[in-house]
Amino acid sequence: MKDFLNDLNKEQRQAVEQIDGPVMVIAGAGSGKTRVLTYRVAHLFNSGVDSFNILALTFTNKAAREMKERIIKIVGDGDARNIWMGTFHSVFARILRIEGHRLGYASNYTIYDTEDSKRLIRAIIKEQNLDDKVYQVNYVMNRISSAKTNLLSPSEYNNNFEIMNTDKMAGKPKIGELYSIYNKRLKKADAMDFDDLLFNTNVLLRDFPDVLYKYQNKFKYILVDEYQDTNYAQYLIIKKLAANNENICVVGDDAQSIYAFRGANIQNILNFKNDYPDQKTFKLEQNYRSTKTIINVANGIIVNNKDQIFKEIWTDNEEGNKIQLLKASTDGEEGTMVASSIFENKMNEQLKNDAFAILYRTNAQSRSIEEALRKTNIPYRIFGGLSFYKRKEVKDLLGYFRLTINNKDEEALKRVINYPARGIGKTTLEKIIVRADQKNTSLWEIIEKSNDPELNLNAGTRTKLSTFATMIKSFSVQIEKKNAYELGKHIASSSGILKEFYNDKTPEGIGRYENIEELLNAIKEFSEKENTNNEEKSGESIHTLDNFMQDVALLTDADEKDKTDTDYVSLMTIHAAKGLEFPYVYIVGLEENLFPSIQSLNSRTDLEEERRLFYVAITRAETKLTFSYAENRYKWGNLTICEPSRFLEEVDEKYIDQPQRTIVRNRDKFSKNKHFSKSSTSGILGFKPKNLKKISSISSSSDIQFESDDSQDLQTGMAVEHSRFGKGKIINIEGNGPNKKATVFFKGVGNKQLLLKFAKLKIIG
Repeated sequence: MKDFLNDLNKEQRQAVEQIDGPVMVIAGAGSGKTRVLTYRVAHLFNSGVDSFNILALTFTNKAAREMKERIIKIVGDGDARNIWMGTFHSVFARILRIEGHRLGYASNYTIYDTEDSKRLIRAIIKEQNLDDKVYQVNYVMNRISSAKTNLLSPSEYNNNFEIMNTDKMAGKPKIGELYSIYNKRLKKADAMDFDDLLFNTNVLLRDFPDVLYKYQNKFKYILVDEYQDTNYAQYLIIKKLAANNENICVVGDDAQSIYAFRGANIQNILNFKNDYPDQKTFKLEQNYRSTKTIINVANGIIVNNKDQIFKEIWTDNEEGNKIQLLKASTDGEEGTMVASSIFENKMNEQLKNDAFAILYRTNAQSRSIEEALRKTNIPYRIFGGLSFYKRKEVKDLLGYFRLTINNKDEEALKRVINYPARGIGKTTLEKIIVRADQKNTSLWEIIEKSNDPELNLNAGTRTKLSTFATMIKSFSVQIEKKNAYELGKHIASSSGILKEFYNDKTPEGIGRYENIEELLNAIKEFSEKENTNNEEKSGESIHTLDNFMQDVALLTDADEKDKTDTDYVSLMTIHAAKGLEFPYVYIVGLEENLFPSIQSLNSRTDLEEERRLFYVAITRAETKLTFSYAENRYKWGNLTICEPSRFLEEVDEKYIDQPQRTIVRNRDKFSKNKHFSKSSTSGILGFKPKNLKKISSISSSSDIQFESDDSQDLQTGMAVEHSRFGKGKIINIEGNGPNKKATVFFKGVGNKQLLLKFAKLKIIG
């Protein structure tokens, strides 16, 4: 076998060969990060490291699969089978299956997904007689998730004055109480949510020194992918596991840290040198993906961030096309221009639809794009919509699987106890819930003792409950006897779900039946796959239903396979696009308050995250990149004036192919603005910002000499003049501070709602 290290460039090879001690690999976009991780593991094998002693952590199952497949191609599947490789959640879930009994969990505990958690929280809010408009489910869940990510238990949360005061000031003083009840209900159901997988692993390593010692000695070499995306809980686990040997290699790119809203902490990668003073840093700066133009634009953007590890990405690829800039009057016209551009590029370059991706800041922006693509007859697919495993009929059958594996799973039980209908109604279920609360036990134990006189059930209902319990128990005893597919098909048939959908001949019913069939196909594929995980217990089958359900519970959207036609234009948020690449990329909606988001303008930290998001969007493109923005955009039914994004001003104009309709007309105006100055590297508007916290409004050329009055002087009833809409009258003023807005009636135009900090109104009476 040839020396596989010869496939690497100089920097990649250095990063791979430094196997001992702490290593940080700063991997720029398109620089071969996955190759370095893969070859590093293969090199560890060849250097005599036991594959059982390697832990590799990723953020998606897809990334883990790809790495393992590449490793097998290099060194064969013998060693690759033994690595602990997977997502943070899947690896820690596996540890908790083995060690969870120390925390009072059975090895077959259930993992609640987001929908399960929401359903439970919604039920608790109702039980506590709280107003669900005040205690909104998403808000409560996010507060609980944030607490767990920061390793705050319910008791610590409730004893923290600052946190409790924050909830009180927000008019939601019962959050801490809801957190306590939620956690107790999870424990009673022998279940963990996603955050618990990290929280409980931290508790294990903190409270049980023998467990910590065991895994420190097991995982002598640790690799972490996308380290910039780790949160506090993940950071602590990694630090504890690596403390003994310090053979830790983290790979990431601070310039692509875009998940702060999920708890990711960019300081983890920025402070790696502080955590490991003797660490060695390797920078992968050669990009293999994009043209020189695209790389130069990306470099010109990210250099404006203060918090970063400096690097200069470069490429040997061709110069490539200049960036196209599309300026539209409205968001509807923007969609039309983008669709027309895609159609034109398809025809001129003989391209397929899958060569194109349209990226936006928020999901709501897809509407106008979708309409335009449909009119142009261009097929597309939106990523981030309802995933296969979240469809009701799929969740229903999965509910049976979950209850079969863990009879105490309350959310699964409530979902399937009367589906298909078997005469166990809402009243019966409520009696069971009340009795379980009285006895502080699970719903299942109450159902098993349905002859309890305190339940006050008639003979017919008791029989139905007994029949249901017997059916579930008959499924449970077959978990170790049948593989996942055999048992899954048996449950689908015996539960009545297959018959329910087979008998429904409506298009919707047929679609649901096909989805159940597709789920069984997925289980069949799982049951026939080769064992590459080497479970802890010798001879243990990985093809059982409980193992399939763990895989499903830990799936991300990026892991799901799409088995339909793949020739479509991809539409997605920039967050969803991370890790992907496309020949032609359109970044739409480049307007102030949209991108960057209005929520990011209050601090430099938030603004820099938005700039990193723009950097990620740019570096998804391989061949050609297009920017677009609209002068006006509908928001809440009103057409509002928009100004181009400040990020456009950070793009050197020499890289822009400016069509006839561009914003160059305002260049003179802004070059005179005290916040900007001309330079040889001026942006596409002809200036480079010196102060990113303030930016003047951009509107039509007619307002260059237009002098507006101070918005503080405006009052309801005043006659005013606007540079574009002409003369009008202020009908109403509402809001405060930067969110203050006025409704103005303009003759021949009608009512317009304008944000006063951008409106530029002149008082005329």
